[in-house]
Amino acid sequence: MTTYHAVPASPGRYGLAEGPVQDEATETLTWVDIVAGEVHQGRLSRGVVETERRVQVDSMVGAALPSADGRVLVAGLERLWVLHPDGSIDRGPRVLPPGTGRRLNDAACDPEGRLVVGTLSLSGSSTTESLLRVEDDGSLTVLDEDLAQSNGLAWSADGTTLYSVDTIPGHVWARDYDARTGRTGPRRLHLRVEGYADGIGTDTDGNVWVAVWGAGRVLCHAPDGSLLHTVEVAAPHSSSLAFVGPELRTLLLTTASVELDEAQLARYPDSGRLFVAEVEATGVPATPWNGRLPSSPFGRQEH
Repeated sequence: MTTYHAVPASPGRYGLAEGPVQDEATETLTWVDIVAGEVHQGRLSRGVVETERRVQVDSMVGAALPSADGRVLVAGLERLWVLHPDGSIDRGPRVLPPGTGRRLNDAACDPEGRLVVGTLSLSGSSTTESLLRVEDDGSLTVLDEDLAQSNGLAWSADGTTLYSVDTIPGHVWARDYDARTGRTGPRRLHLRVEGYADGIGTDTDGNVWVAVWGAGRVLCHAPDGSLLHTVEVAAPHSSSLAFVGPELRTLLLTTASVELDEAQLARYPDSGRLFVAEVEATGVPATPWNGRLPSSPFGRQEH
């Protein structure tokens, strides 16, 4: 097993940095600070992420997914938003009813560029959180509705397997996925992670990389579930990851400073920063948002 050590890569520290994604055409990085309700964009240069834009979007934001034309689809507290290159923001349709004590969480675009997004409870423990796909016609397809906390999402290199996280039990699920038709197979348990599984990514060898909240590390598991690599992070709340750089061989990690007491912050002063690690793996590139978004409220469609 190989152990890598991530190093801090951002001057600033965030409350809850999450959801890093790289635009392959421009190598622009997009990430969010969930608790600040902010979308950030920048570039990685000589081991440092230089921030170029910061936009306040909502009271909380779960994810931000760029499109090929420079727009960014943002999963806010309960609804979607569209951030334009000039900094203007359009209000998108509501996904969650108001006042349910839930919010949108981690999200990703499937191989056809459709948004897949999960939910989490803001009002205590839950067993009814959802994983949803936003269809181009404005409907919602329910992929799961029995989760404790929907989190990280990633696809295999050929796009035929969707991996999804349920954080509280530490489950990484897998299911067959046909992006063209939208059909999915029954989910199956791919990994059971000790601790709180959070953001995930995949590489071209079929391995799944999992950020473990509270553990300060990322674990890389082979297709058979065996542990191949560990990335140590000097911040307990390692939240998510993305493969970035021109060859997708740099692992960009987000971390959080929330939920740490004064003693923990003193011990881990880089908590909340972005980190990078050079790894012996090539990541699967993120699919950009396809740019399609209905303006009317969604109707719900059971899968």
